Amino acid sequence: MTYTEKKAWLMLVAMVLAYSLYFGLILAGHPAGSDRFAMLWLFGTIAATQAIVVIVGHIWLAIAARETAQARIDERDRAIAARGTRVAYYVLLTGTIIVGVIMPFSDPPMHIVNTALFAVVVAETIGLLVVVTSYRRGWHG
Repeated sequence: MTYTEKKAWLMLVAMVLAYSLYFGLILAGHPAGSDRFAMLWLFGTIAATQAIVVIVGHIWLAIAARETAQARIDERDRAIAARGTRVAYYVLLTGTIIVGVIMPFSDPPMHIVNTALFAVVVAETIGLLVVVTSYRRGWHG
């Protein structure tokens, strides 16, 4: 695996684990589903933990890549990243339209906020899945 593929896997796994926990707790009836301070505390804790895991993982991967001289990003890496970003953009745009145009007329504020967070997480997860599968299948743009 290349350095950038390893980074994508790291971010994907960290994101799926962190936000599966967050949204699982919300669906299980955690007070964060209805109380804004509980939501900020829960989301902040999980997001900070995910950020720390990703930062430590990036440092570890950079040290390992320096030893093997794999940290160079080439045109293929840029094309794959652009492809993932392009797909994630359309997913996020769809989620934003749902949250900003449809939900204000039918849902309570905390549900709208959590749905917006879900749209961001889904968009980023799909973007990372596109990147990872592009590396696995040998996509060259």
